[in-house]
Amino acid sequence: MGSRDSDGMTGPVAVKILIAGGFGVGKTTMVGTVSEVTPLRTEEYLTEASVGVDDTGGLASKATTTVALDFGRITINPELVVYLFGTPGQERFWFMWNDLVNGALGAVVLVDTRRLEVSFASIDFFESRGIPFVVGVNCFHGRCERTAEEVREALDLDPDVPLLMGDVRRQEVGRDLLLALIDLLMSRTAPVGASSA
Repeated sequence: MGSRDSDGMTGPVAVKILIAGGFGVGKTTMVGTVSEVTPLRTEEYLTEASVGVDDTGGLASKATTTVALDFGRITINPELVVYLFGTPGQERFWFMWNDLVNGALGAVVLVDTRRLEVSFASIDFFESRGIPFVVGVNCFHGRCERTAEEVREALDLDPDVPLLMGDVRRQEVGRDLLLALIDLLMSRTAPVGASSA
């Protein structure tokens, strides 16, 4: 299963997955929670320069922001490694998404029920490019202000887009989101007429 480099050596297959969403929805938190290594972060403190540029409504305690990407890794086995790329959430950094999406198999789009409108652009981005994605409703402190059905309707999600709810500070929630994405990717590559049993 491993891939061969120019010297004929076999290495692990690398899979790239994006963790996306609007400003302050929990992308950095999810990458840090599920990564087996200390994640690379490009966070900077919010300054007065961001006043009127970054919408911090509902985020009174947010003091930092991702300005490029977050990077984490999960080794599934010696032949398969998953690389996680957390995207920046502010609109002024969206131009970077076009580069980050190159080579990605799919994405986890995180949403915050207190600010669903910041998630529309992320969903549109992946839908317009035909990139498979799942939606994770980040229930901050275990609280969600909407039901899964209400979120699905508000985001106008296709019925085949998986939607899970949970607090991404918990490792099992991030794991379940990644497994849902893998299941979605596998279902799209399964041969026509193959049994799911």
